[in-house]
Amino acid sequence: VQLQASGGGMVQAGASLRLSCTTSGATFVMYSMGWFREAPGKEREFVASIRSTGGGANIAESMKGRFSISGGNARNMVHLQMNSLQVEDTAVYYCVGSRYGDRLYSAANNYDYWGHGTQVTVSS
Repeated sequence: VQLQASGGGMVQAGASLRLSCTTSGATFVMYSMGWFREAPGKEREFVASIRSTGGGANIAESMKGRFSISGGNARNMVHLQMNSLQVEDTAVYYCVGSRYGDRLYSAANNYDYWGHGTQVTVSS
């Protein structure tokens, strides 16, 4: 199973970006998919997650109001809409998937599958 993230880039503060993630090689529907990010010198941080069926999404508190997640469907695709980007949002963004679960997780060790990441750079 491979997750492929796309949509990263270099933008100025205040701009928007939309990240997308597709899955290949899976013969099952992920229970949930989501995003983490890792900025230079900082620990990996939960961003957002969404259930593939049945609805439900979770956004990190510090990103609510600016970021939204969509997808969460049987095609194992997920998108992250990022608005009003700030310099502090600069990071590598990783797409993740969890095959099983009973709730939306924010801990990295709950996710079985990780993409290679896509760089987001926000300049002032």
